[in-house]
Amino acid sequence: MFKKILLVWAFVLPFGVEAQQKISDDRAFWLQHLDKLAKPILRSLANDSLKIVMPKTMSKFIDNPNTRKEVAYLEAFGRLMCGISPWLNLEGGSAKEVALRNQYRNYALKAVANAVNPNAKDYMSFEKGGQPLVDASFLALAFVRCPWLWEHLDTQTKDQVVKAFLATRNIRAGFSNWILFSGMIETFFCKYGYPWDSMRIEYCFRQFEQWYVGDGVYSDGPPYHWDYYNSYVIHPYLANMVKELSPKTGAFNWTAEKIRVRNERFAVIQERLVNSDGSFPVTGRSIVYRGAAFHHLADIAWRKALPKELSPAQVRSALTAIIKKTTESPSTFTSDGWLTIGLYGSQPDLADVYITTGSLYLCANILLPLGLPETDEFWSSPATKWTSQKVWSGEAVLADHAIE
Repeated sequence: MFKKILLVWAFVLPFGVEAQQKISDDRAFWLQHLDKLAKPILRSLANDSLKIVMPKTMSKFIDNPNTRKEVAYLEAFGRLMCGISPWLNLEGGSAKEVALRNQYRNYALKAVANAVNPNAKDYMSFEKGGQPLVDASFLALAFVRCPWLWEHLDTQTKDQVVKAFLATRNIRAGFSNWILFSGMIETFFCKYGYPWDSMRIEYCFRQFEQWYVGDGVYSDGPPYHWDYYNSYVIHPYLANMVKELSPKTGAFNWTAEKIRVRNERFAVIQERLVNSDGSFPVTGRSIVYRGAAFHHLADIAWRKALPKELSPAQVRSALTAIIKKTTESPSTFTSDGWLTIGLYGSQPDLADVYITTGSLYLCANILLPLGLPETDEFWSSPATKWTSQKVWSGEAVLADHAIE
């Protein structure tokens, strides 16, 4: 009997160690990717030298090179911060991770100060053209996701951030997902106790109710087109706006349950879009945002609001595969560490007319679950196959069903 017990342990223990190592490796890999994305931007901006070192690469089809060049810095900063903010807000973890987070918190505080200080070399434009509205909103969402960052800014910097955000009220939002950018900035004002315009937020919820086409999917403006904007912007913005506004006011409770149900359904759709190797359909504009195509799936996992059909472990495994697939090409980064334009390495022909180096950093939003501690089941559960892997290996999978 004793020999049988020893035999069992001989097989079970190595498997357990291997599984635990795989769990640790996933988070370590994500953190390594975060560091690679963030360091060129935040270290440079903290040193007031981003405009000196950041590449001026733009789409070969660029529509307005002079303006696009000027706003690219805010694009890079706002989009990166939007993705890493939950992790910056987290406390604890391994000594190595805490040290890394402390370093980036230090960078982030200095970076924000330089971005909004008129006397800094890296002072950014928040009111020229239309693009600053987009990326000011990503920065606003970063503050919404990371109270630690807002609370640790000095008074002068806070005042300058508010002034910059107020300047974007003069930008007329396009009749598309852009109305959500105005709504998120007002959500920031509401969260942190500043005067806010409830009508801009009401407009977002009312208009997207009109643009709902069914089965968890919204049209991005009057004509429907198949792209990833339900994930890049629409679902994460609607969900986070409701999440922040509900404790403050009951004025938008009429839409909260609808948004929740549609969020869950779209998460199921997103998970099923991930192929067994981590690739996904290459369709629609802005495809060079790489992993940001799954901003929504990462966001709903971070908010611990996944539908019952999806386990945190299978979502982690799918998102890990996406990060690996979209970064495995040697030409994904330049020799000095900046993202190149493309989906699988450098593919400049994939760029739309508005793409710059800064635009690409929306991909950081796939990293949102790093805001969950390593003890959370998202990280602590053993790796699990996602739907495509199960189906194409012949395993039993329940049929998919639409919602209204």
